[in-house]
Amino acid sequence: MSEAILLREDQGPIAVLTLNSPGNLNALSDAMLAALRDVLNVLADSRDIRVVILRGAGKAFCAGHDLKEMQAGRAAPDGGRAYFADLFARCAEVMQMIPALPQPVIAQVHGIATAAGCQLVASCDMAVAAEGTRFGVNGVNIGLFCSTPMVALTRNVPRKIAFEMLTTGQFVDARRAAEIGLVNRVVPAESLQDETLALARQVASKLTAAVRIGKRTFYEQAQMSLADAYDHAARVMVENMLWRDTNEGIDAFLNKRRPDWAE
Repeated sequence: MSEAILLREDQGPIAVLTLNSPGNLNALSDAMLAALRDVLNVLADSRDIRVVILRGAGKAFCAGHDLKEMQAGRAAPDGGRAYFADLFARCAEVMQMIPALPQPVIAQVHGIATAAGCQLVASCDMAVAAEGTRFGVNGVNIGLFCSTPMVALTRNVPRKIAFEMLTTGQFVDARRAAEIGLVNRVVPAESLQDETLALARQVASKLTAAVRIGKRTFYEQAQMSLADAYDHAARVMVENMLWRDTNEGIDAFLNKRRPDWAE
């Protein structure tokens, strides 16, 4: 019996998801997108999982869409129009589920993250990359501009840098990816798993409800004007301040003791 295309391993409050299709560099095939959508739906309702790690099996994180599947879609009477529209809609749904997930999602990246694979990294809340990892939105090299990956990329890196990557198809290495804000940190390849887990554990140690409301507000305020963002964030902080566990956390800090949180 073949192994699942997407693996899940829970390490306490951390869910580790592994794209498990190394033969095609963990491409976002129809099956992979369906598996991601299903597991993200399950995680959205989980009260036990506080952080999610997303990684790839084999020698790469993710090489983007499955080009063989895409070419096969051209056999339809409409030349593939309906299939392509559905494919990009399904991919956009998955990419939007990640920032909408209550838990922070950390991409653990190695090898390559190209096209929709780079989009996947950009859609995660944080990313840790191994030295030597390469990132690219290189569809233009085969005549397909990475228009949907562009959406996530331009919300992570400066516009001129994103435009250069999109129009030249050139790759950036992990160090450059950190400089432009695509990843949070770069670590030796042999330390990638440990460093990513350490970051996940640090986040998981915080008050879960505070991290969840904070993540939601982070993305909400980013879409608002400056004044509206301050008004919205202030309302959220009032709500947060009135929690029992926040009162306990502040009291514990002032009295130099560990907080006794209910969660």
